[in-house]
Amino acid sequence: RPYAVTGGRTAPRVKLAMEALVSSATAEPREFSHITPEYQAISQLCRQVRSVAEVSALLRIPLGVVRVLIADMAAEGLVRVHQPQLDAGRPDVNLLERVLSGLRRL
Repeated sequence: RPYAVTGGRTAPRVKLAMEALVSSATAEPREFSHITPEYQAISQLCRQVRSVAEVSALLRIPLGVVRVLIADMAAEGLVRVHQPQLDAGRPDVNLLERVLSGLRRL
């Protein structure tokens, strides 16, 4: 069922990092009658800035599916995606330190 909502696609139109931040493109709730329930859920959840991984976990939808949906929504102007900056292909040291700190707290 999850991959049915993506039309069988398993790769997003644009590469999305799982730590990329997603926010709703509009402050006001839009008319949701013309969009899918998954789009509605993502749009409402992203009223607060969330990472792609958080959206996947909170909605209990596989990460690959969420990546495809968010990329499609970004193309339609429903959400904004803020990709992490990579320095010559290496992740941000501050991000890695925050992840390590979070893991230690577990």
